[in-house]
Amino acid sequence: MTVHFIGAGPGDPDLITVKGRKLIERSPVLLYAGSLVPEAVVAYAPKDALVIDTAPLTLDEILAHMMEAHEKGQEVARVHSGDPSIYGAIAEQMRRLDALGIDYDVTPGVPAFAAAAALLKTELTLPEVSQTIIITRTEGKASPMPKGEELAALGASRATLAIHLSVRNIHRVVAELTPHYGADCPVVVVFRVGWPDAAVIRGRLDTIRDLVKASKITRTALIFVGRVFENESFSESRLYHPDHRHILRPGKKNAGRKARGGSGAAAKALPLPE
Repeated sequence: MTVHFIGAGPGDPDLITVKGRKLIERSPVLLYAGSLVPEAVVAYAPKDALVIDTAPLTLDEILAHMMEAHEKGQEVARVHSGDPSIYGAIAEQMRRLDALGIDYDVTPGVPAFAAAAALLKTELTLPEVSQTIIITRTEGKASPMPKGEELAALGASRATLAIHLSVRNIHRVVAELTPHYGADCPVVVVFRVGWPDAAVIRGRLDTIRDLVKASKITRTALIFVGRVFENESFSESRLYHPDHRHILRPGKKNAGRKARGGSGAAAKALPLPE
């Protein structure tokens, strides 16, 4: 018996991995976060499966279902939204399972920030603009922020920020980041990415607070902050530049020798990147 922690992706049921779907299809017990995991993902479960929405349950109640399945020798699909390694609250479940001697594994999912970047058709790491993505949140009732991880401290890097669970604190986001990024820095708020009612709000640090207030969005939104969302004149990557040589593109001299049919390792055809 194994408990399978499965990332279902941010909302689009087609974004679940093949492995994750197969695990759901064969598990007689399915525990899922009902407020965040779409019904289409839950529908992959066997028709006679025990399907439980864990949204109203405590950790002890969730573990009780896992223990009961363990006693019956039944596999459990524990389905979380996005990727379970990011704000998934799986560490505490795994710690309990370790103490109980119950096996588990983890299948990753598409994280919300990656799905949002795809929706926006935006690369989050542009050459000479930003080569770092910081995934963070603001302090809330459920979890305080560790010392040194305050938004103002992270903002000093001027990296691309993907701020989760913070749309209600948009005023704090603006106040703490404006000194570092400037009032004109682009901000993009993506609401319920992957769901049919997904919405995008584009603004700047000096306008986004009023735009969010007018939208009445208060939850399930991701906030992006960074100059990558405005920059259309960024430098091209050196990766595909003709002067950049690497093991798969060693240069014209060697490439010509291969084309003439040399011998040994130098003559072996190597795949080239697109």
